[in-house]
Amino acid sequence: MSRRPTRTLTHTRTTEPRAHAAPASDVPQLLRLLHLASPALPIGAFHFSQGLEFAIDAGWIRHEADAQEWIGGIAGASLATLDLPVLLRLQAAWTAADEAAVRQWNSFLLASRETRELRAEDRHLGAALLRVLAELDLATEMFPARTQQQDGGVAHATAFAFACARWNIDALPALQAYAWAWVENQVLAAVKLVPLGQSAGQRMLHALNSRLGALTTRAADLMDSDIGVSSLGQGIASARHEVQYTRLFRS
Repeated sequence: MSRRPTRTLTHTRTTEPRAHAAPASDVPQLLRLLHLASPALPIGAFHFSQGLEFAIDAGWIRHEADAQEWIGGIAGASLATLDLPVLLRLQAAWTAADEAAVRQWNSFLLASRETRELRAEDRHLGAALLRVLAELDLATEMFPARTQQQDGGVAHATAFAFACARWNIDALPALQAYAWAWVENQVLAAVKLVPLGQSAGQRMLHALNSRLGALTTRAADLMDSDIGVSSLGQGIASARHEVQYTRLFRS
């Protein structure tokens, strides 16, 4: 009776090569924009509702159609007439290394916020995004970490434009990505607060997304004298939210 030959099993330890960050020029613009607009970006945008929470609590928004109308209205009367045209100018200023213009438009944007809550949110997102970018070896001496929440602070659009300028992202896609991130955050807040189902949220995103192309094109065509905000309802809701007794979102 013959014996089967025995096998000796050996475990070879392999070392996987470490991934190294690719140069900015090697990463497609789309991937950079997806990174900047990702809800996974740890800047805390999900903490804020921009007055939406009070509007729902007060009964101004009761269902999906109301929420879509509210978000679309603010997109047309504030996002497209203030944030996006200023973002365009900030990106051009960063690209040209025009520090005076960066500071001017940063201050203008923060001063245009109608409530303390909206200003605090903008400063928080801007400082948080600059900290994330610094971890990606993308830092600026114009807004040192110790002063990002002081001396007026840094707006979210200012930090976003800085990244887009350094990564050589085209202006119009940058506007579209910024607008998409804002709309998505508002829809997610509405889904939690109304409340709405996930399918309703996707329907809202689909409908609002179809408007973003026209809004960003319109924003790119605005002259300096046309830049401003006319979202009275949001201003009232945000001011009332600052003193709302119970709330899920920060003030």
